[in-house]
Amino acid sequence: MDVSVLVYDGVFASGLCAVLDVLEAANAMRGELPQPPPAWNVTTVGFSRQVRTGAGHLVTAEPVSAAATAGLLLVPALAERRPDALLERVAGPDLTGVRELVADRRDRGKPLASACTGTFLLAESGALAGRRATTTWWLAPVFRRRYPDVALDESSMVITSQGVTTAGAAFGHVDLALAVVRSASPALADLVARYLVVDERPSQSAYTIPSALAQSDPLVAAFERWARLHLDTPDSLAAAARALGVSERTLQRTVRRVLNTTPVRFVQDLRVEQATHLLRTTDLSLETIARRVGYEHAATLRALLRDRTGTTTAGLRGR
Repeated sequence: MDVSVLVYDGVFASGLCAVLDVLEAANAMRGELPQPPPAWNVTTVGFSRQVRTGAGHLVTAEPVSAAATAGLLLVPALAERRPDALLERVAGPDLTGVRELVADRRDRGKPLASACTGTFLLAESGALAGRRATTTWWLAPVFRRRYPDVALDESSMVITSQGVTTAGAAFGHVDLALAVVRSASPALADLVARYLVVDERPSQSAYTIPSALAQSDPLVAAFERWARLHLDTPDSLAAAARALGVSERTLQRTVRRVLNTTPVRFVQDLRVEQATHLLRTTDLSLETIARRVGYEHAATLRALLRDRTGTTTAGLRGR
């Protein structure tokens, strides 16, 4: 497959390098398989001969016209984590060429891929409209407000929908590149992951920081503060709503709009976060920890931790 990796001023240097390194490793290791897939012909393309990454490094690029016949156009992330600045940049005039190139690929039904903040570029270009996609977990509320026509699932690490593949936060570029390899050879993708010591990460959920998500809306932020003060008591949406001076329906609707989840599930996330912290930093029994985060029985917390973190309580203590 011919893969064009698009570079532009301000591109996230680590994401770019991760993609190039994983694909280079796949090419180098193909021969170790009894039935190797074809090699990937990877070309770095851009709108100028040289671009400067967000970290200040200069990258040499081939003309962007080389992407016209590529089997895949891969757009690494933009090195910008501030929501307002990110939205201004992806919609700004200096990235017009990138948006037009992505839109042209979409109109011709050609495969696209991106990760982290690069998914904002794809969405701004219209390439994700009506599709499922993911992005960096902590920018999900911003993404959801800006692009309501995209079915966003920030819990997933990689999603492919109608020829467009998106991946999660920052080093989700590694997962994205492995997904490209896996589409041709699952065996080779597993081999590369083992050589590079990359664990399988099907979900971003274990990395999510609930309080970071909550800050995107004043009511949700206030609900988060209230919930943390009452983690050791049973769920009471009515009590939370009264304390915040809103109706239960308003609280439910706002949490759903901002976080794409329910108030009950959000509080569960806070309890998982606190329980995980206590398991890693104290010698408290699971029964004691369960009571501190609002559960009468340790078995309830044990099941919730396994569901949300994908590991056991013993595994969490061992970290």
